[in-house]
Amino acid sequence: MGTKNPKAAVSVFDVVAVLADSPVEGLARGQVGTVVELLNGKTALVEFSDEDGLAYAVVPCACGDLLVLHYEPETAA
Repeated sequence: MGTKNPKAAVSVFDVVAVLADSPVEGLARGQVGTVVELLNGKTALVEFSDEDGLAYAVVPCACGDLLVLHYEPETAA
């Protein structure tokens, strides 16, 4: 769904889960957000929103600390 960047593990508009706690940012492992911008090959800007769609955090995250979530069947590479 997003714009693929061969150097990044994630793409813009990917839905991702955080793999590690980030107490400074108020995020816990497993929280779900949306990639809104790729800052470079190693960092993505992720927006975290509540159930009403209101953003409560917009945080730069290391791509290695994100798990892209899939909602359709995919074959493992």
